[in-house]
Amino acid sequence: MDYKTASPDRYKLLKAFALENRKNQTLAEHVLWKSIRAEQLGVKVLRQHIIGDYIVDFLLPAINLVIEVDGAYHAEREQVESDEIRELTLNDMGYRIIRFTNEEVLYDIENTLETITKEIESYE
Repeated sequence: MDYKTASPDRYKLLKAFALENRKNQTLAEHVLWKSIRAEQLGVKVLRQHIIGDYIVDFLLPAINLVIEVDGAYHAEREQVESDEIRELTLNDMGYRIIRFTNEEVLYDIENTLETITKEIESYE
């Protein structure tokens, strides 16, 4: 499988941001990563992966599933609009997106993992 999904002309800049995001992940991203890395869900998971002009929190490339973990700022009007455009663009590129709030991941990891597992199974 080819994981090279970045825009070639922006790759270096986006790669630097992605590496910084990996180093400074949120607590919720860290908690989720511990539960889904190393093919614990039966599929490969990439974190802070570049797709086009976007860096997604997690990508399950075998099934084109993006997992986003959203902090409180995602409720702000401008961010909601930006997220909608981002989601439409990723959908047009063939990706499905599921979103969780930080609180869902931190306080209900079991349900979060169950939701992700259902998405994986729905692909098969």
